[in-house]
Amino acid sequence: MSKDNTMAQLAGCGVVAVVRAPDSQMVLPLAQALAQGGVTSIEITMTTPHAVEVISKLSDALGDKILLGAGTILDAATCADVIHAGARFVVSPIFDPAVVDITRRLGAVSIPGAYTPTEILRAWTSGADLVKVFPAGNLGPGYFRDLLAVMPYLKLTPTGGVDVKTAGAFIQAGAVAVGAGSSLISKAALAAQDFSAIAATARQFVDAVRAARQAK
Repeated sequence: MSKDNTMAQLAGCGVVAVVRAPDSQMVLPLAQALAQGGVTSIEITMTTPHAVEVISKLSDALGDKILLGAGTILDAATCADVIHAGARFVVSPIFDPAVVDITRRLGAVSIPGAYTPTEILRAWTSGADLVKVFPAGNLGPGYFRDLLAVMPYLKLTPTGGVDVKTAGAFIQAGAVAVGAGSSLISKAALAAQDFSAIAATARQFVDAVRAARQAK
């Protein structure tokens, strides 16, 4: 899959599920539930046990049904490992030029994290395909609107503090997609392995993003 296709899928879905599963065995049914609810962009964080192995198995099992990414990537070596395992996009909570560089060289989409306007622009000009504004909850959609008013070429995604009530507002403010973790995959539903509830919440997120785009 080309980087352009990966970006098109990320934007098309509009929601990236941030998976921090306590047990690697529940990741496959969790990913299936998310996809059933319409969230097909799934980021497996390195806090998930055996994360690289999980990415490899998910790629084999669901590679044609989901867009698989890796999150919480903090160094170039781990970045290479997850891409070789099947990750098509790489997400970091911080900006590390070495991670951006190897992501691009290996043909995956680079999504480093940044917070201030200076950090965001530095990540973008260093080759990021999409900049993760993190943590975004306290900044709010207005921050995105202000940034894009002066730097309209940026491609931004909020993560951290985004829920189904605010997802649409971030999209209307110009975000390409939103990242959601515990607000999409609740700890209670995960503990109970209530995958039908997770699928239902996924549908709510997708519907919120779709409605926001239609209202633009």
